Amino acid sequence: MRIVLRVLINAAALWVAASFVSGIHAGGIGSVLALALVFGVVNACVRPFLKLVSCPIILLTLGLFTLVVNAVMLMFTAWLGRGLGIDFRVDGFVPAFLGALIVSVVSTLLSWVLISKSEG
Repeated sequence: MRIVLRVLINAAALWVAASFVSGIHAGGIGSVLALALVFGVVNACVRPFLKLVSCPIILLTLGLFTLVVNAVMLMFTAWLGRGLGIDFRVDGFVPAFLGALIVSVVSTLLSWVLISKSEG
């Protein structure tokens, strides 16, 4: 149940990013749900390696480089999703950066509200 909730939270966060950032385009709710699943897999598999490799830069910038890592992860997820036939597009680094910032904030807020309530 918790995995399904995480996918739905990611889908909501991706939908908000696609709604507010002009360079991010989503086809519909099916595309957003499918991309949320891909996003979860990519974050579980690729993101730890990417953060390990960029650890010196993250430390040097006091964690701010994590925002760049998140933007790269969103661009990679959109690219991978297009390869899988998912209608989701990110038009460059700036929209990816803004979108990753929105996805991070929305998913954190929804996780605090929904996951803490489901556990309590």
